[in-house]
Amino acid sequence: MSSSTSSPARLAVITGGEGDLAQSICEELKQAGFEVFSPGRSELDVANAASVKAFFAHLKQIDLLVNNAGVCRDVAVVKMEEADFDQVMDVNLKGAFLVSQAAVKLMAKQRCGHIVNIGSYSAISGPAGQANYAAAKAGLIGFTQSIAKEYGARNVRVNCVLPGFLETMMTRHLLEDAAFRENLTNAHALGRLNTPHDVARFIVFLHCLENVSGQVFQLDSRVKRWS
Repeated sequence: MSSSTSSPARLAVITGGEGDLAQSICEELKQAGFEVFSPGRSELDVANAASVKAFFAHLKQIDLLVNNAGVCRDVAVVKMEEADFDQVMDVNLKGAFLVSQAAVKLMAKQRCGHIVNIGSYSAISGPAGQANYAAAKAGLIGFTQSIAKEYGARNVRVNCVLPGFLETMMTRHLLEDAAFRENLTNAHALGRLNTPHDVARFIVFLHCLENVSGQVFQLDSRVKRWS
């Protein structure tokens, strides 16, 4: 009678787990055979170093990290409070740093792992009223490329995905404005928006591309000239 040991399930962590995109990614990863932790802020406050340390202290492995936690505090720069700037930077950029720092320690030991940072088209377009958010997401692209170079020799991949404008709990009120929706869709060559499900499927596919790292993927159809 032969015996065999099954390999452990691949483990994924998705920050900002209460959001629509996180839930779609979670569903797709589970269908792909992952064990998934998708903590909300009460379980993992990405901007709090102690919270991050406590969460990762219980993990023995991590195969995929999706840095999805994010906030917006949109306002013209002259009216922007320092607290608005700090919070957006703390969650969107510093949070990705703290969580990636904890995850990459495990990945480097495993000599295998993948970090996907959820970026934004705002990083490359710099919309008015989003100086804090655009700066944080632009920083996330540089962060992605730097960490990809640092840990490539340890077989750790790092990529950034720009999902496009998604209809979620955070944005649904904006799309209720008919003029805003029309202007937004007209900016897309295909005249339509992505869905959280589309983005989730891409992330699962990207994880299978073992030779891709340090790249930025824009998933919508807004066409921007190369600089």
